[in-house]
Amino acid sequence: MAKKSEAKSANRFGTRYGRTLRIKLGKVEAQYRKKLACPYCHYKQVKRVALGIWKCRKCKAEFTASAYSIEKKKAKKQEISE
Repeated sequence: MAKKSEAKSANRFGTRYGRTLRIKLGKVEAQYRKKLACPYCHYKQVKRVALGIWKCRKCKAEFTASAYSIEKKKAKKQEISE
């Protein structure tokens, strides 16, 4: 019996484009489709309007973030050696 696909929402492509790309696309789509909390009112009703533009359905706040998630990546601390 065949294994269940890891691609999730990317299964709509069938066998096209390769397994690895479909799995990566499935992870990205799952990330931006999950319920995200608004940084202003902390209500989980944020929807992606366009690439990098997000809008809260409760407080109507519109803000920018990364393309697929609201969470900002933590900056790595670099030590400058002299």
